[in-house]
Amino acid sequence: MELQARMELKRKRRMESNRESAKRSRQRKQQHLDDLNSQVDQLRTTKQQLIAALNITTQNYAAAEAQNSVLRTQMMELENRLSALRDIICFMNANQVPAAATISANNPSAIMSATANYYDPFGASAWNSGMQMVQQPIDHLLYQCF
Repeated sequence: MELQARMELKRKRRMESNRESAKRSRQRKQQHLDDLNSQVDQLRTTKQQLIAALNITTQNYAAAEAQNSVLRTQMMELENRLSALRDIICFMNANQVPAAATISANNPSAIMSATANYYDPFGASAWNSGMQMVQQPIDHLLYQCF
């Protein structure tokens, strides 16, 4: 009887130990699952932040591209205006100076240099100082010839 009582006690202890072990295993498993769920939430948050940053960057890129396009168009327009102004000055100088007729019409820079003393709408210092030329608005220069 005593042997049966001891075996029964051992069996109960083993069962209790197994229950505790299974309980600890379930707790570890639940903790691991909670950690994984937390990691998933964190990764989703990071993903949303990265998507938002990418969208902002894409919008900024598109805005910069649009602005660059506008600036390129303005640059081309200003280059055309400058070319037209140079042609006007060249024409005015050629008409004011009889000696300019002897210079080849295919070389506007030669006419410009030959007639520089006769017509200088911007003043001699404007050609020598690039900053003064840059500071004058192009529309002011355009209307100054007319």
